[in-house]
Amino acid sequence: MPLSESTIYTDGACLGNPGPGGYGVIVIANGKRKELSGGFRLTTNNRMELTAAIVGLKELTHPSRVRLYSDSQYLVNGINQGWARQWRAKGFRRKKNPDLWNQLLDLCERHEVDIQWVQGHAGQAENERCDQLSVQAAQRRGLPPDSEYERSEMLQNPPTLF
Repeated sequence: MPLSESTIYTDGACLGNPGPGGYGVIVIANGKRKELSGGFRLTTNNRMELTAAIVGLKELTHPSRVRLYSDSQYLVNGINQGWARQWRAKGFRRKKNPDLWNQLLDLCERHEVDIQWVQGHAGQAENERCDQLSVQAAQRRGLPPDSEYERSEMLQNPPTLF
């Protein structure tokens, strides 16, 4: 059975880095368009870029041929240059965001994913909409914790008592 074709646009935003963050996603599949967004109270821009791609790919219920657009060179090069696979093979020693890279790599194994870089803030309609969604999400009140980020930050930078 041939794979269905899908298109995903993603963006992440952070109000400060680290700071409150959000992601925006547009999934176009089976003739339908769906917008998704969410955020965390304390996170990083790179985590939101990765999260956007993960959320978009998780929306696809069956293995698909996907063209995913992102303005994040961290995301695009991490996959297209094979860096993330190398990092995983070496146990992510001293690499950030292993939880998200693992999820993304697993999804890239499920789907046939072609990740394309698009210049941010350059007038591409879907990228601009994802930017709006991600900024709006980062501005929401009562955002949940990015537990993995907050845990790793506490391990790397424990509070001083004196």
